[in-house]
Amino acid sequence: MTLYYYFNKRCHLNCKTPSGGWWTRPSNWKSNTAITLAGMSVIIGVVWKISAENEWRHNKPNRWIPSMMWSKQFRDGEYKDLKFDSPEK
Repeated sequence: MTLYYYFNKRCHLNCKTPSGGWWTRPSNWKSNTAITLAGMSVIIGVVWKISAENEWRHNKPNRWIPSMMWSKQFRDGEYKDLKFDSPEK
């Protein structure tokens, strides 16, 4: 049995890779993509929530920053009365 025979006949039938190996467009790619996007969204949401709960600024900002919309420090804490003009774009 030569290396050519092994690689072409045996390996491609038995190789299992996350990307699909030799068959790269599986018939269920749309559902796989949807499941992956849903999972990533859940993970990003949880990380975002934990990060927003733990965010704390030690210096008072001198301009509007986006995290002022969700940070507890600006909603309920010491900087809740801090007002700026319209957000910079």
